[in-house]
Amino acid sequence: MSYQIEPGFTHGTPVKTGVLLINLGTPDAPTAKAVRPYLKEFLGDPRVVEIPKAIWWLILNGIILRVRPKKSAAKYATIWTKEGSPLRIHTEKQAALLQGYLGERCKAPLVVDFAMRYGNPSIPSVLRKLKQQNCQRILIIPMYPQYAASSTATAFDIVFDELRHMRNTPALRTIRDYHDYPGYIKALANNINEYWMKNGRPDKLVMSFHGVPRYTLEKGDPYHCECQKTARLLAQQLGLKPEQYTLSFQSRFGKAEWIKPYTTATLVELGKQNTRRVDVVCPGFVADCLETLEEIAQEGKEDFLHAGGGEFHYIPCLNENNDWMHALTDLALENLHGWLSEPNATELEHSRLRALAMGAAK
Repeated sequence: MSYQIEPGFTHGTPVKTGVLLINLGTPDAPTAKAVRPYLKEFLGDPRVVEIPKAIWWLILNGIILRVRPKKSAAKYATIWTKEGSPLRIHTEKQAALLQGYLGERCKAPLVVDFAMRYGNPSIPSVLRKLKQQNCQRILIIPMYPQYAASSTATAFDIVFDELRHMRNTPALRTIRDYHDYPGYIKALANNINEYWMKNGRPDKLVMSFHGVPRYTLEKGDPYHCECQKTARLLAQQLGLKPEQYTLSFQSRFGKAEWIKPYTTATLVELGKQNTRRVDVVCPGFVADCLETLEEIAQEGKEDFLHAGGGEFHYIPCLNENNDWMHALTDLALENLHGWLSEPNATELEHSRLRALAMGAAK
């Protein structure tokens, strides 16, 4: 194995700490040409599709990548903005805000950046960028509140794999999940209450989480349990009775059984019951994306109304919500403990002079 050439270094340069936010990803444009490589990377991940590699390669390349890119591109086109992909826009803004919030609360040199597990900017490219800025300590924050092997773990896979190619690896910390983190739960509840204050309350609140195949639960993935706990804590924070809310799972792919109940079936059933108003919130997503803006706000609404339902409301994700950004800042600081010592200018200069005296290059 060959190792990357390390970035230039000058003795006496302050060591920085990096914070890397990682989200799922997005194509570069709402076109079939841009969606195809994105889907190939995403669906080619063995953490995402646990089918024998040879069999899945034939299905993916022989069928799915011939048909799905055009259909997916049409869906992306319905949510695309002048600035680009909503997921990328929100994640980039969250990183910028976190940089500012952390800067207000600590003096140590910090660099906050973001990357996507699939698509751009890639995790390896941003890790190298952080090293170029002399970040010798890096905190990894996957933007998935609930841990799943197909989301959190695969993000860690790429981080660790990139470190394997570094000669001088940085110290690394990771945040596994924050599904029951008080600040996150409170931010969710405040976001929902603010929406209700402006728009009134529903007859039923649907908490829709991203789905995963049922076999992952049977093999020990904790995702389902963490979603259940988030929903329970959020309902308690909102003061909801059991009959006032329900939990469901969206984004089913393929013919295998996924964890239930399915969001589509839930909305159709509520429509058939002539429910006067349904609100849907997606606590597992901290930034609006295709799965929330198109699958829920558009398709979910159509399913509910077509089945006989009355009024449908989609409550936006946390995005750049102030309570959420403060919670994310608290979460980062708790996990940065011990790393945030402010550099001493005198010590740095002494270090540089000692290195020069020992023959180091200027």
